[in-house]
Amino acid sequence: MPQIIKSNRVRLFEVGPRDGLQNQSAQISTDQKIELVDLLSECGMDHIEVTSFVSPKWIPQLCDGAQVLAGIQRRAGIAYTALTPNLKGYARARDAGVDEVAVFAAASQSFSQKNIHCSIGQSLERFAPILAAAKKDGIAVRAYVSCVVACPYEGAIAPTDVARISKALFDMGCYQISLGDTIGAGSPQTISAMLKAVVDVVGPQHLAGHYHDTGDRALANIEESLRFGLRTFDSAVAGLGGCPYAPGAKGNVDTGLVVRRLSKLGFETGVDLHKLAQAERLALILKQKGLAV
Repeated sequence: MPQIIKSNRVRLFEVGPRDGLQNQSAQISTDQKIELVDLLSECGMDHIEVTSFVSPKWIPQLCDGAQVLAGIQRRAGIAYTALTPNLKGYARARDAGVDEVAVFAAASQSFSQKNIHCSIGQSLERFAPILAAAKKDGIAVRAYVSCVVACPYEGAIAPTDVARISKALFDMGCYQISLGDTIGAGSPQTISAMLKAVVDVVGPQHLAGHYHDTGDRALANIEESLRFGLRTFDSAVAGLGGCPYAPGAKGNVDTGLVVRRLSKLGFETGVDLHKLAQAERLALILKQKGLAV
């Protein structure tokens, strides 16, 4: 394991407006999305994933990404980001004024085929022109890797597979690799085994944990990841979003719960819980709207 750089500062990468809303069954208005991002901008986080530029055929909920980005009140020091699946999506995101983009891959061949309709190798080929264009435009690129512990189609995923795809994405130019426990199957033991393989090829300062709380172990998995030197974690306000492979189950880990747990462990996030509560109230309204459909 490489030398771990210790720090008591942890960055929370807020994904509620994108990952939290994308699977909501009720259509959320553009104004409500803008309001949610604006409330989150007051909370002290420096990265907010606002939307995605995926075909409306696949993610109709986020078809108004450009309008949302045009309507938000941007604050200095915050990177407003978007998910981009291909060069066309990247160009739309760039023209909408994003500060960063993210690409998404998988450690499972089956999940890659089901989710983005290509093999892992083909996905890397698809990302290459995005990385080249982003470098030219001066836009940072983050990468998500899904199914880092288990896949809904293949079962357990070998840590070496996660390490291989993570290194490939990092070597291509992605500044950070977000490791996704997509179905929330991870435990501290399996997260540890995965990280032992990954930190040998990508330094922990370039990694983030994206741990769904389907199995009520996301906070424990974050604690285990801290041991490996990870200091960035993805979370969603009020736990927005669910697990698409476990209807009714929790998906994204709740930002407020993460802030409180990290505080008890002696870590600083810079997140103002009082201001976060205002964003949580709106997020809960949006969540209930989806449940009512």
